[in-house]
Amino acid sequence: MPDTRLPKFGLGTWRMGEHARHRAAEVQALRAGLDLGVTLIDTAEMYGEGGAEEIVAEAIEGRRDGVTLVSKVYPHNAGARSAIAACERSLARLRVEAIDLYLLHWRGRIPLAETVGAFEKLRRDGKIRSWGVSNFDTADMRELLALPEGRQCAANQVLYHAGERAIEFALLPLCREHDIDVMAYSPLGQGSLLDDRRLVAVARRAGATPAQVALAFVLAQPGVVAIPKAASLAHLRDDLAARDLVLDTAARAELEAAFPPPRRERPLPML
Repeated sequence: MPDTRLPKFGLGTWRMGEHARHRAAEVQALRAGLDLGVTLIDTAEMYGEGGAEEIVAEAIEGRRDGVTLVSKVYPHNAGARSAIAACERSLARLRVEAIDLYLLHWRGRIPLAETVGAFEKLRRDGKIRSWGVSNFDTADMRELLALPEGRQCAANQVLYHAGERAIEFALLPLCREHDIDVMAYSPLGQGSLLDDRRLVAVARRAGATPAQVALAFVLAQPGVVAIPKAASLAHLRDDLAARDLVLDTAARAELEAAFPPPRRERPLPML
């Protein structure tokens, strides 16, 4: 069983590192987040084909010890040897000696047992400190947990926000049962929630912004970590204020009515 616990709030880097003209602004946004007390950064070899990891490397230069780094490996790179090589490439781009949490980005054709074996070797060799998965549904997680070393899984990163609560029926309870952190990507619904009149109404009555209410909803869930993208300093400050927002009973009831939880298990959505 993993003994890792992630910070409740982190910075996502999806779509970073794709254009050289945005590099300075992206580095600045991540550094601003660190300056404001964020200690978790999530990235992947897929993001900008390694470009996002290079952005992260520049942002954390000189402050590695205060940052929890998460990166992800492509499914086609998750074999016994290919996962080792992919991790070493990520380490080189990030300019670090170890990745704190290394995830399988989504389920592929390579057998889970082979991937877990590679992850465990990386962990024993000190190249990663823990490992997990991403976009794994309930059946995937049960298959993983049935493997001899499957219970070393520390996290499952999935799509989750107030408007998309599919994981609450079975997946989230299963992860909680096994002390597996759930990382919620796109906790603002890629921005779609911010214009939803129902969420806007709750935010107005709470004296908060729609982004803060959406993030407070996610952060209030035990065992769930929110990783919104660090788009700009203004957005970052707005998002970070959600850490101190406590939704009252009336606000929670309004959100439950507007965005009801699932009544049955549904396929896991992913972006």
